[in-house]
Amino acid sequence: MRLFNRFDIDIDFDAIETYVGNHLRFFITATIAMLVFISLIAVTVFMLTIRGAEQTMVPNVVGKELTAALLEMQAKELYPKIQLRYSNNPADKGTILEQDPGPGTIVKAGRRIKLVVSRGMVVDKVENYIGQNLDDVKMHLQTLFSSASKTLVSLREPPLYTYSSQPAGTILEQKPEPGTDIDGPVKLEFVVSRGPENAMIKVPDLVGLPIQDALDRIRQSGVWFVFSVRPVQNRETPGTVVSQLPAGQTVVAANTRLDLVVAAPAKVPDDDVFGLFNKTLPEYPYPLEVKLDALLPTGERRRILAVNHPGGTFTVPYQVPKGTVLILSVLNRELLREEVGSN
Repeated sequence: MRLFNRFDIDIDFDAIETYVGNHLRFFITATIAMLVFISLIAVTVFMLTIRGAEQTMVPNVVGKELTAALLEMQAKELYPKIQLRYSNNPADKGTILEQDPGPGTIVKAGRRIKLVVSRGMVVDKVENYIGQNLDDVKMHLQTLFSSASKTLVSLREPPLYTYSSQPAGTILEQKPEPGTDIDGPVKLEFVVSRGPENAMIKVPDLVGLPIQDALDRIRQSGVWFVFSVRPVQNRETPGTVVSQLPAGQTVVAANTRLDLVVAAPAKVPDDDVFGLFNKTLPEYPYPLEVKLDALLPTGERRRILAVNHPGGTFTVPYQVPKGTVLILSVLNRELLREEVGSN
């Protein structure tokens, strides 16, 4: 009471009670109205929240410049997801090649639209391939156009082969010439070296060597070879080369075939199998890299032989665990798989 007296405040509680009693209906009505108003606001906010974005139609932007396409999508409240890709026409650079969803599709505003945009051509001029290896160029072109919808530069097969002092497989001439503008699909024509016409090599001496040692010598010398296998005779050592023709240290033409005879092993472990891998390859214009691998039952992959071979008869002795898969490949391209000694 001292506080009220100090500030000279006089509160008439009876008058307040009388006023509220006379206006009770007004206070109740105001309270209800306020509650209804707050409820309406809450419901409106909730409905706006769950309503989501408005729907819109996807415009057709294929063939348009990227900037124009982005402006159209912005007007529709759509967002781009851009993917770049090479195309076959230099005029396509910077334009839209594809879109997803397609034009006319009804989607919600804020949706991401996938746009494939042209990066232009992979190359716009013919490269200089003279002096390069033909197989390397083939691999280069395959890699170059792996992301393009259509191969722009390809090779005319077969190329023209000729003898020269350059290593076999070397590109000597090309048409169109290096630097030629590319305005559409181009077929490259190559003149390729077969190697020296009168190249001579010295035949390695393989008689008496175990099979694997003989294969290593063959790989190093690059000689063309054909193996045959027969049982041991007289005092021959099993599992070795027992004869060869031409004889070792003979100087012969590079395309001379070396015939080798192997004496079969006297005894092969029960879990192993010995045999002669014998396949006929296409005749190649010059020796190509041929590989014979063994995929063992354990999953280990073991190289038996890797050698440059002119094609034709390809024979290699082997001794591997039973169930091994022999894999033949040329220029790292697998030709066949053959399981041996399976029970």
